[in-house]
Amino acid sequence: MERRLIDVKDKKLYIEYNNSFENRPIIVFLHDSLGSVQLWRDFPVTLSEAVQCNVLAYDRLGYGKSNPMSTHERPVNYMELEADLLNDLLAELNINNAILFGHSDGGTIALITAAKYPERVEAVICEAGHIFVEDVTLKGVYDAWEAYKTTNLPQRLQKYHGDKVEMLFKAWTETWTRDDYRNWNIEYLLKDIICPLLFIQGEVDEYGTLDQVEKTVSQVSGSAEKYIIPQIGHTPHKEVPELVLERSVEFISIRF
Repeated sequence: MERRLIDVKDKKLYIEYNNSFENRPIIVFLHDSLGSVQLWRDFPVTLSEAVQCNVLAYDRLGYGKSNPMSTHERPVNYMELEADLLNDLLAELNINNAILFGHSDGGTIALITAAKYPERVEAVICEAGHIFVEDVTLKGVYDAWEAYKTTNLPQRLQKYHGDKVEMLFKAWTETWTRDDYRNWNIEYLLKDIICPLLFIQGEVDEYGTLDQVEKTVSQVSGSAEKYIIPQIGHTPHKEVPELVLERSVEFISIRF
């Protein structure tokens, strides 16, 4: 596994990259709003070995081992901009056969990237992504903010993000709870997704209802499948890794 900082449009991003399976797709892992490469643990390598595909995981700017954000203030379209930066990263590494596996914010970024840059994306696995803002999402964010103030959550996050924790947490919570973010919606992009899609969601996801799944799979132009896991919350790949692994292997193996 290659581990290094890579310069993408003057932004230094940390990547872990293995391209040893010749002529095979590259599964690109996109972490959530508090995540990092490290927090995926062994899931990326396990999946890549199971389907004999290559793997790329990276920390978005301000996360993990990547350089810090310049400010916690994000525009409403920040995830669209993250998709643009992902496209630049893929171009830098000459990747045109990506299978995007994104969780939460990462799932949303995967959907946007597939819509905007279809020539680079072979398939998408979207886990607990969002295409619009719901009341339950905001409740989840406020609950996390309370936990940040009253528990050891900052210290736990510091293990993965170092001194970037306060800024990234502020960036996440303040953006999602801002008045102008309430109307954020990417449904207009879904028709441009032509590659196969698997949408995975826990039935009791504390950050989104099943409307996120139904409205996504019904509006994309490519083939779309959903996998709803009973009694599971926002992080199925951690809560029931064996189920997510099995379904992801099946989805990829049939196509590649």
